[in-house]
Amino acid sequence: MITVTNSIAGIIPVVLTPFTDNNEIDWKGYEALIEWYIENGAQALFAVCQSSEMLFLSQDERYQLARFTAEKVAGRIPVMASGHVSDALEDQKKELASLLDTGIDAIVLVTNRLAPENAAPEVFRQNLDALLDFLPDDMPLGLYECPAPYRRLLSDDEIRYCAETGRFVILKDVSCDLETVKRRVAIVKESPLKICNANAAIAYPAILAGSAGFCGVFNNVHPDLYRWLQDEGAKHPELAQELAVFLVLAAALEPLGYPKLAKLYHQRLGTFSSTLSRVIPYDIEEKYWALQAMLDRVEQGSEQFRIKISALD
Repeated sequence: MITVTNSIAGIIPVVLTPFTDNNEIDWKGYEALIEWYIENGAQALFAVCQSSEMLFLSQDERYQLARFTAEKVAGRIPVMASGHVSDALEDQKKELASLLDTGIDAIVLVTNRLAPENAAPEVFRQNLDALLDFLPDDMPLGLYECPAPYRRLLSDDEIRYCAETGRFVILKDVSCDLETVKRRVAIVKESPLKICNANAAIAYPAILAGSAGFCGVFNNVHPDLYRWLQDEGAKHPELAQELAVFLVLAAALEPLGYPKLAKLYHQRLGTFSSTLSRVIPYDIEEKYWALQAMLDRVEQGSEQFRIKISALD
């Protein structure tokens, strides 16, 4: 058995895909977004994921995004990418094979692509083994319990099996349950596999319980605050608890048209110009009244906590 040694953990944004108003990838805006992530505390990037609108991208676009991300990051932090979206296993192999020469640091397997909804557990194991046999032994792998088209949570036995292969370095945990995170952290303790929670409601207690960082969607808004919470929160418990409450409340905006919501936020920041989204084609400001005002409050609250954190120095 080959055990991979690459480590991917910490504050990991799920990377947006900015488009132009002509519905093409905005590469200049994408490069600016990559730099924004790194400048604001990201310790790795998860490209070509649900937040990237991977189900609405062509295979070539998924390949180009992975390659471009690795090229522009240039080794400063790890880059992982997914993008196997097909139902048929042979088609998934083609999609995954295209990622091998992109320069990314890990390929992420989507759990709901490894078995149809309500399939027997052995179907998942068979498909997983087929992909493990297909992919190079020295390519680090991740797992992603992507909610679309359906959320397939891994069983404890499946997590244990993946950990024992020695080939997996990270699970983006979408259980949204603190006790499940704690149990999973214990299961993988002696392996290279790390559990990284993606749910803002339990972000801080999960970090305290051993989650290897945070990989949630509001790393697209204030990753620096999650980074402080991870790195310094235990030293300042009162402020950490206050910040954790704010981050949960801010993340409650996610149902209001994400990922277009995050694109609107970055339009305000000047990262890129268009909020076009293939997933959310409607006008979110028309549908969700006072959305700009809510983003004002999120931005205001974020700045207030940055001031409080700076005052600690």
